[in-house]
Amino acid sequence: MSRKNTAAAALAALADPTRRQLIERLKAGPKAVGDLARGVPVSRPAVSQHLAVLKAAGLVRDVAAGTRRVYEIDPKGLGAIRAWLDDMWGDALGRFGAELDKEKDDTV
Repeated sequence: MSRKNTAAAALAALADPTRRQLIERLKAGPKAVGDLARGVPVSRPAVSQHLAVLKAAGLVRDVAAGTRRVYEIDPKGLGAIRAWLDDMWGDALGRFGAELDKEKDDTV
């Protein structure tokens, strides 16, 4: 999958407020599904489904810890979003600089 497609999948996954809330909870470190489900306004099975979407988008990864699944943020997925934003920002700054150069040439 290209970086653009990876970033698009990650951004689409983050469009859901419950998924963003799960990512926010994972900022503090790895957590089991049960811990993530506490205080979220959806059922535990729904939390597992949301985590599956986040995992498919490359935003989280999981490991087995006995009978539990422990999730953590996958930096590679966030890196894809950041790289996409950096590309967008770089293009925008380039166009802005070209416009400034054009205005400077027009005033001379």
